[in-house]
Amino acid sequence: PELHVCVKRGATITCQEPGCDRRFHLPCAVQGGCVTQYFGLYSSFCWQHCLEQTVEAVPEENTTCLICLEPVEDRMTYRTMVCPVCKHAWFHRGCIQKQAMHAGTHCFCCPHCQNEYRFRMEMLTMGIQIPNR
Repeated sequence: PELHVCVKRGATITCQEPGCDRRFHLPCAVQGGCVTQYFGLYSSFCWQHCLEQTVEAVPEENTTCLICLEPVEDRMTYRTMVCPVCKHAWFHRGCIQKQAMHAGTHCFCCPHCQNEYRFRMEMLTMGIQIPNR
């Protein structure tokens, strides 16, 4: 099995799953489907062991990302996420990451239901970096 996201040397981030030897560079993590949690111990997980949302929701047909208005996938995946509170706000991982970077901790919330705490905790757990500004 492939142990690296890219073929470059110096991959120092290791998957936190016991027994997994996969390594990756932080900048390569997103393109490889890896999740890094930017809080606590800064745990990272490879594409095989990354956390998945546990929300039971399926997007309706022709659902679009609330941020870019482009179609989302027909189910939750690494690249398609949903608000755990309202279950109606669907967005791409890249889009919600950009929103988090612009909003910062104090203004980051669900683009649909405006929930702050539960939404923020879910996004942090799923590897969305939210700056303190």
